[in-house]
Amino acid sequence: MRFIFAFVVFADLCISRALASPASRAVQLPGCPPIVTRHDWGARAPTSSIGRLPSTPKYMFIHHGASGFCHTKAECTHVVKSYQNYHMDGHGWSDIGYSFVVGEDGNVYEARGWDEIGAHTLNYNSVGLAICVIGDFTHRVPNDAALNAVKQLIKCAHDNHKITATYTLRGHRDVGQTACPGDKLYELIKTWPHY
Repeated sequence: MRFIFAFVVFADLCISRALASPASRAVQLPGCPPIVTRHDWGARAPTSSIGRLPSTPKYMFIHHGASGFCHTKAECTHVVKSYQNYHMDGHGWSDIGYSFVVGEDGNVYEARGWDEIGAHTLNYNSVGLAICVIGDFTHRVPNDAALNAVKQLIKCAHDNHKITATYTLRGHRDVGQTACPGDKLYELIKTWPHY
């Protein structure tokens, strides 16, 4: 009887853990840089869901936040929360618009993640993922920690079939009237594979 009770308690614990963090399990893919989950950075719950991406995205877009910079997890978490607040309260969107956000602390922050339709690149939200680098990269490129995290995240997306094998890399300005992702970052990504 004690064995059955112990098994039931153990099974309940495993099930409750599995149900408590399905997004956390889904976001951490093999070969990815460590990703700070929505739960871990204190994301607000979305007000609604636009839905899942209809097929494997064929675009990877690079954005910048056109904001101040951050160099610690605490600073970057604060900025990611401010982006979410701006998108939800300022634009009336259901959630933060990007797929992922990267800070100069070298961390990747889960925004809408791998599978949700974003609100990042007009007319391309359902066919692309978007990485936003925290800061304004008009006059300088991101530091090595941020650039390495972005490159590793793109490689991870490719290797785990979260973008098509023949994906196209673009800066936000390639498909819209914007200075995003800043002149210096834009010039750099034009030298990367798949641009």
